Amino acid sequence: MRILHTGDWHLGRTLEGRSRQREQEQFMDELVEIADEQQVDLILMAGDVYDSVNPPAAAEQLFYDAAARLTAGGRPLVVIAGNHDQPERVSSVSPLVRRQGITLVGLPTSEPVTVQAMRTGEIAKIAALPYPSEARLGELLAGDSSEDELRLAYSARVGKLMQLLGREFTPRTVNLAMSHIYVLGGVECDSERPIQVGGAYTVDPSSLFCGAQYTALGHLHRSQRVKGDGMIRYSGSPLAYSFSEAGQAKSVAIIDVVPGGEPVFEEVYLRCGRPLVKWKSAGGLQEVYQWLDEGRDASAFIDLEIRLSEAMSMNDIQRLRKSREGIIHIRPIYPQMEQELEQLSRSRMPVQDLFRKFYQRQTGGAEPEDSLIELFLELAEEERQQPEEGEEI
Repeated sequence: MRILHTGDWHLGRTLEGRSRQREQEQFMDELVEIADEQQVDLILMAGDVYDSVNPPAAAEQLFYDAAARLTAGGRPLVVIAGNHDQPERVSSVSPLVRRQGITLVGLPTSEPVTVQAMRTGEIAKIAALPYPSEARLGELLAGDSSEDELRLAYSARVGKLMQLLGREFTPRTVNLAMSHIYVLGGVECDSERPIQVGGAYTVDPSSLFCGAQYTALGHLHRSQRVKGDGMIRYSGSPLAYSFSEAGQAKSVAIIDVVPGGEPVFEEVYLRCGRPLVKWKSAGGLQEVYQWLDEGRDASAFIDLEIRLSEAMSMNDIQRLRKSREGIIHIRPIYPQMEQELEQLSRSRMPVQDLFRKFYQRQTGGAEPEDSLIELFLELAEEERQQPEEGEEI
């Protein structure tokens, strides 16, 4: 049986107000193409169909259109809800789509999903566990417990559910597991809105073991394998959804497996999606305009960090944004200001006053516009909240 593992589509998501709808449509076209060319027998979608519990109509239409195309000819598609999805919404149309070969699992259940591959006749048993939030598990993990105790309790509950779901595995079936969860050892990006508080709602890899030959995970946006019994993998997201994912190659997973056999994994890289890149200019505005004139990263979304000796005006900022619609963030870095801020921060002077003082010094006494001060405060707060790649947030 040949299985395609994907997840974290986040349909309806934007990037600082910029629509990603066209890119998501291109991904769906490419996914259908891969499924057909690779003669895939089963598709596993490991959660976060949408980016919010109330997705826009265009996102829902895109999902149902893609699901119909992916299951044309009798190919099964199994979808679980992620932490961004409204579980009842995901599964509400199950009676309408079941005959099409689409299985939608919104809430945790005690029954595995059973599907048959049209091409090979093989039967797959899938221990499908949607995002198991504290509320959905029906268990209160609070009180005076330590973080380690909370994590162990959460892992234990997840483990019981996985064991329950895997009880129908047999030597004659292809035995699979799927969940949308944060497993210890996985590397995060800041576009994943975390499902854990600290480490309390993370899961030990051992808790997922239920006899599955392959475990398909969703939630983390970087394609990666997790150490544990059997093959446990995150497929990653199909598009880069934050600048912490800049430079990541996006992909889907193809797995070949027979009953009782070891899975054979292949990563199929995607062509779709606008790249997210970080520009760091040490040469000021002149260097940035040179890059723009050269057409550097013409189709990309850009996070721009620019080192300046003089204060940037609102006209400079507006000109940059008009020069390339893909410029998302503009962060001016003033070496002299960094030193002054470090020296003056001990005085507890409000940051807007520090900026005003710096601006007046750079311009010979000119007073910065209120809009420029507000923009600086927004950029400063954005920089303060920006985590490093891989950092837990």
